[in-house]
Amino acid sequence: MMASLVVTFDAEARLRALVEAAVADQAQVIWLADLDAPARAEALRGAGAVMARHTNELKPDERKLLTSARLLQMTTAGVDYIPFGDLPPGLPIAQNAGPFSDAIAEHAVAMALAAAKRLFIEHNNLKNGAFNQFTRNRMLAGGVCGIFGFGAIGVATARRMRALGMRVHAINRRGASDEPVDWIGTPDRLDELLTVSDVLVIGAALTRATLGAIGARELALMKTDAILVNLARGEIIDEAAFYAHLVAHKGFTACIDAWWTEPLRHGVFRLDHPFLDLPNVIGSPHNSAMVPGLYDEVLRHAVANCLVALAGGAPARLVRPEERLA
Repeated sequence: MMASLVVTFDAEARLRALVEAAVADQAQVIWLADLDAPARAEALRGAGAVMARHTNELKPDERKLLTSARLLQMTTAGVDYIPFGDLPPGLPIAQNAGPFSDAIAEHAVAMALAAAKRLFIEHNNLKNGAFNQFTRNRMLAGGVCGIFGFGAIGVATARRMRALGMRVHAINRRGASDEPVDWIGTPDRLDELLTVSDVLVIGAALTRATLGAIGARELALMKTDAILVNLARGEIIDEAAFYAHLVAHKGFTACIDAWWTEPLRHGVFRLDHPFLDLPNVIGSPHNSAMVPGLYDEVLRHAVANCLVALAGGAPARLVRPEERLA
């Protein structure tokens, strides 16, 4: 019998055709949204691989049925929202960061440049009649871009920052990388990264180790005119400490794409502190990856990893136990 790839989410006809074409004759594609409850249960019990956007596409009692699956492939890069305890022990789970990296890296550069060049500040000044032609802005060239989390997104960001003339310092678990950098260290050397960074880009996954990793002590280590770009998860930074730091250090700029409470993960957008009222904050609605054509590549990437698992190979981008938030 042909192995099955069960897709937990619904999709328009064009995207269904894309998935079917990517799978070709290597597996049977089953769209869970087309099935009634008994058929859903049967499909999940027999699934060779499962592709999901969010585990809430499965009912809590359905998550326990994935006992024969060789892989649960998420289409998203972040997997901190997954209720790992509801899933069968030992089920391999893969994230999907690769396809997002270039779009997110470009967003990071755009935010850093907007901060360095005071674009939003001077735009608002012009609206109020102030023509500050001789107020200085900054060059990124010659400075240090620190990258906390040197995976696919971090590497893509580094390449763009180097093209602007920045030196790249980075942190990852290994303290090593094939990507050229000026300095790289393990997470225990985060203080060194914070101290030298003119621009700090956060691209790390949210895990037990990174939750609240940057608080008041860590922010105090940074340059008073640093630019902090958070593309990952809000919870990596202590929200109250971050707000207090921005109020106290007017020259420090926060570029926030990833927030603490967001609709997709929490059902609502909420801020416990009025960040968006501060002139040294640039915000975007976690839309750094929302570029035309990207979702097609996301699906192809995810399907390809499922096919590796179905063929008995070792799928890429598996979530390690220490990367799980809970």
